[in-house]
Amino acid sequence: MQRSDIIQAAAQIIREKGYHGTSMQDIADAVQLQKASIYHHVESKQDILFTILEQALDMLIADMRAVVDSDPSQKEKLQLAMQVYMGRLAEDPDLSTVLLLEHRSLEHDLRVQHIKRRDRYEAFWRQIVQEGVDLGVFRPLDVSVVTFALLGIQNWMITWFKAGDRYSALELSDHFSDLFLRGLRKEEA
Repeated sequence: MQRSDIIQAAAQIIREKGYHGTSMQDIADAVQLQKASIYHHVESKQDILFTILEQALDMLIADMRAVVDSDPSQKEKLQLAMQVYMGRLAEDPDLSTVLLLEHRSLEHDLRVQHIKRRDRYEAFWRQIVQEGVDLGVFRPLDVSVVTFALLGIQNWMITWFKAGDRYSALELSDHFSDLFLRGLRKEEA
């Protein structure tokens, strides 16, 4: 049994039952270990939750770093960021749901660490929007508000998106980016 197997199983259970509704016994049962044996791989349920959140952020930060460092136009960069993010949310709904809904279940010190890293991730989005404004591609709007709106519309897809439905995550990202880009586009004189 690998720690990664335990973390993945825990993410699925926490997605289904919520953090507070999930017991260490539930997790042990899912990976076919005795409850006492699971503690050879993880310290606590908080350790599991923090690990899930950190793994999710690691992937998202790596994805966004690649987008920010890429060289397309600001419009294309925003589209790419949305494609990558929504693809990641759809690819691993267990990890995504736990990341977006369960961070409040972290104990104070772990929550502070998590929020610092989450803020680094959000800064990539603000950077893309701010660069678009600075280059005159996007109209001058409050960058923080735009960023929260961008993330908010994408984040909530975890509650209604199902693979194989009417649109794929990529198609949805095209719809969402079109909606935002038309709203952000600077009017021609």
